Amino acid sequence: MASDSSGQRLAALLRTTVAAGRTGDRLPSSRELVAEYRVSPVTVRSAIAQLEREGLVVVKSGAGTFVAPPPRPRHPVDTDWQLVAMGDEPSHLTGFDQVVAGPPPGTIPLASGFLAEDLQATAEIGAALRRAMARPEAWSWVPEGLAPLRDWFAAEIDPRLTAGDVLISSGTQTALSTVFRSICPDGAPVLIESPAYIGATAAARAARLPVIAIPTDRHGIRTDLLAAPLASTGARVIYVQPAHANPHGATLSDERRAELLALARRHGAFVIEDDWARYLSFAATPSPPLITDDEDGHVLHLSSLSKPAAPGLRVGAIVARGPVARRLRRARVVDDFFVTPLLQETALQLVTSPSWPRHLRRLHAELHRRRDHLVALVRDLLGPDVLPYEPTGGMHLWLRLPDGADATEVAEAAARQGVMVNPGRPWFPSEPTGEHLRISFGGAPVEAMTAGVRVLAAALR
Repeated sequence: MASDSSGQRLAALLRTTVAAGRTGDRLPSSRELVAEYRVSPVTVRSAIAQLEREGLVVVKSGAGTFVAPPPRPRHPVDTDWQLVAMGDEPSHLTGFDQVVAGPPPGTIPLASGFLAEDLQATAEIGAALRRAMARPEAWSWVPEGLAPLRDWFAAEIDPRLTAGDVLISSGTQTALSTVFRSICPDGAPVLIESPAYIGATAAARAARLPVIAIPTDRHGIRTDLLAAPLASTGARVIYVQPAHANPHGATLSDERRAELLALARRHGAFVIEDDWARYLSFAATPSPPLITDDEDGHVLHLSSLSKPAAPGLRVGAIVARGPVARRLRRARVVDDFFVTPLLQETALQLVTSPSWPRHLRRLHAELHRRRDHLVALVRDLLGPDVLPYEPTGGMHLWLRLPDGADATEVAEAAARQGVMVNPGRPWFPSEPTGEHLRISFGGAPVEAMTAGVRVLAAALR
């Protein structure tokens, strides 16, 4: 603290020198300033850095510190013309940016879609990155993705798959955009479970595809309501999250898995399987991916490491077989050439190291504990009817609010007390079936969750 205050005092003195000088004048050297003002070199560096941040001086390595040119005067800028040029804001942009935005500092993040920092594999990723940087593959040209990483995804998802069936993507969101734009004819409808991952609805609408909502319950998408829209609209794409769906947490039952695939075969449709929570299941042996029951290439499987590892590890996979795989490969090159090989090599070093299964075991145990804690809090403070069922994995609870409650108002009231939750309406592709809140047990420690639910209970009252 003392050195900070000394640096501020010296910066104040040097501002006078700068004000009296002209652009390009050289300030005394660090050694001269130490001798003149009888301060330490650390204080001099702190003062110069402060003046540089303020734009008053320019530091040139090996040459010295010089008075900066005066800032250019800022003139009023009239950008209202842009509103005319852009037209109405696209509907797919509304709300999604708020859901994926990070929580403001100092708040309790019960709205988080990513793991809390203490649950992320940051140390393991750091070690993997150091190993990856030394490998020549990390700097190569790989449009489809590194072959060993594609091999790993194939073996993890279904042993019958090969690296040729896998395309590396920048996480699931990029994969969704690529798939919707590549396989759906212009204006073709897409059937999406409701409520649904808001990013999937946004990606479909960004591709200018009409969205038809198919209701869900505790057993997943209502397959009994799928046949009619498939027949009447000609839709050939169905989006589902079979395991621990975001936001509602349901897992597709075995009976509905079979019915969904039978409908896809009958109507010649693709099923986009968003397997976002594959590594967040509490079960000792989670249900296998839907693609393992598919023989004819109807299922396009999406997987990602961003959720179980860390948000910044934007590495995922698209699994596709047949002509659609070739189309998706071409589309990925148009999008962004390929995922940075260094990031791919880091992911490979991570998932093939002994630390990866250890991290997953720790993650599963801690998520399970936090889910149990949050479930008990919700039922104690908000009432037993608010939570219709408990998810067996994932990161979220889907709360059904009592009649008369407004989820948006409750979320805003909680936010004023520093607790961030997601109102449920944006998660429905069409009309909501009631007032809901999505709250996360993966994005905050137990102590914060306790305080957050108490604020939420007060907001509901």
